Amino acid sequence: MFPQLKHISNTKRSILIIGIVVLLAITFETFQQLYYIRRYELGDGITFFALLKTQAYRWIIWLMLSFILIGYIRTRVSRKKTTQSILKLIGLIISLVILNIFIIALSSALFSNHTFSITDLLSEYIPFFTYQKAPIYTLGYIAISMILYLYFENEKLQIEVQELSELKSTNSKLYKQLSAQVDEKSTILNIKIGNKRKIIPVAHISWIEADDYCVKVHTTNSKTYTMRSSLKALEEKLSANFLRVHRKAIVNMDLAKELHLANASNVILHDDTKIPVSKSNLKTVKDFLDQY
Repeated sequence: MFPQLKHISNTKRSILIIGIVVLLAITFETFQQLYYIRRYELGDGITFFALLKTQAYRWIIWLMLSFILIGYIRTRVSRKKTTQSILKLIGLIISLVILNIFIIALSSALFSNHTFSITDLLSEYIPFFTYQKAPIYTLGYIAISMILYLYFENEKLQIEVQELSELKSTNSKLYKQLSAQVDEKSTILNIKIGNKRKIIPVAHISWIEADDYCVKVHTTNSKTYTMRSSLKALEEKLSANFLRVHRKAIVNMDLAKELHLANASNVILHDDTKIPVSKSNLKTVKDFLDQY
């Protein structure tokens, strides 16, 4: 909506927003008072700008006292929120509102056309401004408290995110250094059987057979387990001695004893299991065996 605000820091943006809100509040209250004065004929010759001047200095006093609230919230934002801390904040807001009303009542009494009187101050000015200003001043301080709390919490979170980002970067470098030295291939397969998990050492797997959307894991003890996975996914996880010999089979070549090339090619395992080798994978199998 306001792309130019993106280039302003969060602090300046917050100050700008508060300033705009205060300006709108002053303008609204000025129009409101002007309406009542003209509607009920409470005075003659009173202009919008004359009222605006009066409202402005009162809101400036309110804004200046709000810095006490800003300082208080800044020092408390990192602490644990308790009932006592909330009551202290409410007490501070009430105190600031009372101080506001006293200051503007005193200034109005001093600069009025009448002789200053303590009696008038207590019986007329303070009750009048309490009725007129206390609700809106209180709401204003509550709004500022909420905005400031969210702002300082966001500021704290940004610092933590930055620290985590730096930690992540450091850990990423360490991971890359370690991964160059450590074999990432799986040493076990974790297979779900009912409500249990079966842990099978990779060294005990003789071959793996594709079965629709699952695979059958054949082990050296002649047991077979069904696993929800694909051959491609397992091929990437298993060590180099597991070769894809067919589109439907992966073989643990450490357990292979023969390769038959007559007619249809087959790998023969130690338990005499025959596993077909496809033409496209035959060269890979030969190259593997040629290493030994």
